[in-house]
Amino acid sequence: MSITNPMPPPTTVAEDDYRRLRDLVAAGGVTVLTGAGVSTASGIPDYRGPDGNRRVQPMQYAEFLASAEARRRYWARSYVGWAHFRAARPNDAHRAIAALQHGGQVESLITQNVDGLHQEAGSREVIELHGNLNVIVCLRCEERFDRAEVHRWIADANPGFTAQSDEIRPDGDIVLAAQDFTEFRLVRCVTCGSDLLKPDVVFFGGSVAKPLVEQAYAAVEAGDGLLVLGSSLQVMSGLRFVKRAHALGIPVAVVTRWATRGDEWATLRIDALLDDVLPRLVADCTQDAQG
Repeated sequence: MSITNPMPPPTTVAEDDYRRLRDLVAAGGVTVLTGAGVSTASGIPDYRGPDGNRRVQPMQYAEFLASAEARRRYWARSYVGWAHFRAARPNDAHRAIAALQHGGQVESLITQNVDGLHQEAGSREVIELHGNLNVIVCLRCEERFDRAEVHRWIADANPGFTAQSDEIRPDGDIVLAAQDFTEFRLVRCVTCGSDLLKPDVVFFGGSVAKPLVEQAYAAVEAGDGLLVLGSSLQVMSGLRFVKRAHALGIPVAVVTRWATRGDEWATLRIDALLDDVLPRLVADCTQDAQG
C-alpha cells in the first residue's frame, strides 16, 4: 500500500486577497500555525471532511489506558500503518514554510501535526503541540524510545504478522478488522516492564502540556501576524491561538480549503489549496527581499 492521494483540482485566489497575504508575510515577524492540510499532499490524510466532521473515530486516550485489549488493537494497526506512514516525504507546502522561515518572513512555527515533516523539510525550532510519532514514551516510568527501535521489538514479538488496509490515518494508524489483531503480542518497556508504551503524541481526549501551550502563546503574542495553514481549527488546541491573536489586535490570515471554526476571527480568509498559494508566496517574498 502506498500513501498517495489523487491530486485535487487547482484552486484560484482573488488577487486582492493574495496581495494582502503577501504584504502581511513579506513584512516579516509572522507566526505560522499548521494543521493536517499541510501534509495531505504527502499522502497523509486529515481526519475531517469539508463539513468539518471527523470521517473516522481515532483511539481515545482513556480507551488506550483502560485495557490491554485496546492497546493491542491500537498497536496492531499502528505497527502496520507505520511502515507506510514513515515513507511520507515533505511536500511543496512544507518546503515553502521552511523557505519563509529561513528567509526571515516567518519567525515562529507551531504545528498540530505529528509527522515530523516540517523538520525534514528544513524548518527549525518547531513547536509540536501534539507531539511526534517518532518518539515512544512509557506512561509508567516516562522512559522514551526511538520509534524505529520499538518497531523492531514489535516485529520480533510478532514474526510473520501481516495485515492490509486501504485507509491510513493522520497518526499512522490504519483500519483493520478485529480478527487481524487477536493474536498480536504487545511489547513492554525494557526499563520498567510495563505494556503502557504509547507514541509521544496527544491522543483525542488528552491535553497539551501547559508549558508547551504557554510557549505557543508567547510565539503568537510576539508575532506581527498569525498565518494559519491547512487547519480546520475545529479543536481548541489550535483555535485558542487565533482567538488570542484577535484579542490582541494581531492580524490573522487563514489559508485552507473549506470553512474553519476560526473564520469569524480572521482578518483575511483564503479558501485554497496550499500548493496554489505558498510557492508563489515564497517566490514573491524572495524577490521583495532581493529588491
